[in-house]
Amino acid sequence: MESKHERFIRLGQARTNRIIEQINLIGNLANRGNYEYSDEEVNKMFKAIEDELKEVKNKFKKTKDREINSKFTF
Repeated sequence: MESKHERFIRLGQARTNRIIEQINLIGNLANRGNYEYSDEEVNKMFKAIEDELKEVKNKFKKTKDREINSKFTF
């Protein structure tokens, strides 16, 4: 029977490798010989990726840390 840690390692490696492959595919879009894009479009694309990555990283923080970061401040 697979332990929780073994399952984490198996799925973590597979999912991380899939994401890396997809990031490399996004990199292919930089070829201006095949694609046309604006700096604004590129910035929006990477902002969406970075925002989602931050949100997922926060899920791995200790519950106490997440509660502190989720409070409203000016």
